[in-house]
Amino acid sequence: MPRTTLSAAEARRVALAAQGFGRPPLDTVPTRGISAGIGRLGLLQIDSVNVFERSHYLPLFARLGAYDRQALDRLTLTKRGSHLEYWAHEAAFIPRDDLRLFRWKMDAFRVRDAGPTRIDGVTRTEAVRRELHALLASEGPMPASAVEHESNVRRGPWWGWSDVKLGLEQMFRWGEAVSAGRSGFERVYALPDQVLPAGFLDTAPARPDAIRELVARASRALGVGTRADIADYYRLRSDDTGAAIAELQDAGVLLPVQVEGWRERAWMHAEARVPRALTTDAVLSPFDPVVWFRRRAERMYGFHYRIEIYTPAPKRVYGYYVLPVLQDDALVGRVDLKSDRQRGVLRVRTAWEEPGATLDPERLAATIRRAAAWQGLDDVEVTDRGTAAARLAGALGVPLVPHVDADDADAPEPADADGSQPAGPAAQDAAQDVG
Repeated sequence: MPRTTLSAAEARRVALAAQGFGRPPLDTVPTRGISAGIGRLGLLQIDSVNVFERSHYLPLFARLGAYDRQALDRLTLTKRGSHLEYWAHEAAFIPRDDLRLFRWKMDAFRVRDAGPTRIDGVTRTEAVRRELHALLASEGPMPASAVEHESNVRRGPWWGWSDVKLGLEQMFRWGEAVSAGRSGFERVYALPDQVLPAGFLDTAPARPDAIRELVARASRALGVGTRADIADYYRLRSDDTGAAIAELQDAGVLLPVQVEGWRERAWMHAEARVPRALTTDAVLSPFDPVVWFRRRAERMYGFHYRIEIYTPAPKRVYGYYVLPVLQDDALVGRVDLKSDRQRGVLRVRTAWEEPGATLDPERLAATIRRAAAWQGLDDVEVTDRGTAAARLAGALGVPLVPHVDADDADAPEPADADGSQPAGPAAQDAAQDVG
């Protein structure tokens, strides 16, 4: 009989199992395992911050163990890689064939950008976009930096773009340009036919069909979720998501369930399993699907999470780039990690146990050691800030070192040339609810 109710703990285990947790880390992760890991998630969110490691590398490490990052680079950063970028959530790597599922969003972005609050930018870049199209056609794929010159003007604060960059991003949002890998982690732009089969985007499904497929995929990746959870995964409109859920429920793909403690209605994917127990240890990217929708993280795990990159250093509570600590089916702590590559040390700048939770310092120490080895770092250092710092240092067998002001002095890095940047008050809104 299909399940109609789930306890809060069962819902957590369903969600984590659907995300690929609960399997022991592999000593060697084949490329097909990396591809399968991305396929299970559907996408890897991109972010510019590289204090510990860039965000898109972390979800697979959390689920698979110490895989070869160069293998992921070959899948995502090369012109002929099996994955490319689009605004699937925020800026994200997705399987190449999935780009067709976002053709309707490209049209929606074009309509939005022609609206009264944005039309000036579209009009201003019209001539630039014609030149960019001709340049890409004659010279082939290139990053924005290959086109920039002294007359380009950056408007606004550090995340402002020149008209060249703005024109390229408009073309990218509308499907007039696509990603062709990255160079020095700067997005490379190409005309669609330079990267994709001729007429590839013309074969896209109709909007309702594409949205229904995205809702089905989001539901499979989540295991169980509310309409808001499902809509957030691919940043879909709530009404579109609701209509697709109704169709998928009628088809038996989604099963309505009541989850203990949830006020909203929920649906479980028909393929989801309900593990009796789940054992896992991981540190999560701030942009991991487990926590990227903060309302879901709070409802499901009792975990109130805000990345503090944009918080002035004296007002930060937990640290600059804090990663949630997952043990079994609970988020039990937070660690602020920094890879000190010059010294060969992984620095734990803060370590916290969640109020009311029980963090196992020995298990976290093993996770930190694995992370350091994966980063090619020989040692671990723990500062004396945080409620779990002393126990973690003891489990690691290292002395506590004093927390210094410099540990809190990191500032947001300039946006990558693709415009991706930490999610915060100034983050790009390009992937938000459109259409």
